[in-house]
Amino acid sequence: MPRLMLLDTASLYFRAFYGVPDSIRRPDGTPVNAVRGLMDMIARLTTDYEATHVVACWDNDWRPQWRVDLIPSYKSHRVAEIVADGPDVEVVPDPLEAQIPMIRRVLALAGIAVVGVDEHEADDVVGTYATQARIPTDVVTGDRDLFQLVNDDRDVRVIYTARGMKNLEVLTEVAVVGKYRVLPQQYADFATLRGDASDGLPGVAGIGEKTAASLLGEYGSLDALLEAAEDPDGGLSATVRAKLSAAADYLKVAPAVVNVARDLKVPTLEDAGAELRPVAGEARAELEQLAVDWNLGGSVKRLLDALDRVH
Repeated sequence: MPRLMLLDTASLYFRAFYGVPDSIRRPDGTPVNAVRGLMDMIARLTTDYEATHVVACWDNDWRPQWRVDLIPSYKSHRVAEIVADGPDVEVVPDPLEAQIPMIRRVLALAGIAVVGVDEHEADDVVGTYATQARIPTDVVTGDRDLFQLVNDDRDVRVIYTARGMKNLEVLTEVAVVGKYRVLPQQYADFATLRGDASDGLPGVAGIGEKTAASLLGEYGSLDALLEAAEDPDGGLSATVRAKLSAAADYLKVAPAVVNVARDLKVPTLEDAGAELRPVAGEARAELEQLAVDWNLGGSVKRLLDALDRVH
């Protein structure tokens, strides 16, 4: 059966970088731990979850200016330096930065589609494909933001990597409700109210996880909650109304930041080359040679074996 796998690629190669010893290096001293780790992740994930199509979703812009314009604190703690009239720079360790071109080369030779959209994050690319896909879809990420995409009716799941590759969690609607007491379609509103320090979202002061879940359980959505807050007979306590009122400016803009895009112009799965195929010919020979030249060990063989199984 066809099954699409959407990779939050940066999330995975960061995890690989910190999870595999950086003593693994090329002959010239360049570390290759992230390259090795990412290949092993893709080999295992595509095999275990029987993916037939894969898109490595890419951060063309990890901190889009339009999101920063709406919430200036958005991911601000991840900025290494702010250059006047220039782009912000994410804190990427030099040993990882050196591996990004190698990762792109390996993905290209393996025939794994890489898709990014200017002025958007990988999350937005994931959101678009997950929403438009006509086949069952697995989203692989360590980012809770993407829980908003889980949809049992359309067979969209999240394979959550935050606890490591040995402790993967497969999140369906039941799992999301079990964790947070909100439905996936409420998760973005929940995150807006609660805030998220990892993304620099302040949330509403005085409203934590339990209160946010309770309010959404009663009112259904942030819009309905804010309508109730404007109505003296809306059922909200004066304390909660005051907290929402104090955060009014934030609540006007936060949903546009927290909700992932679902309607970007992305290539079709066919045009992107998302269907997995065995690697043959010159591409296979080059990958096998890179295993030697770049000290990639058995990772290349494991990836090739995983791709061989699809046909």
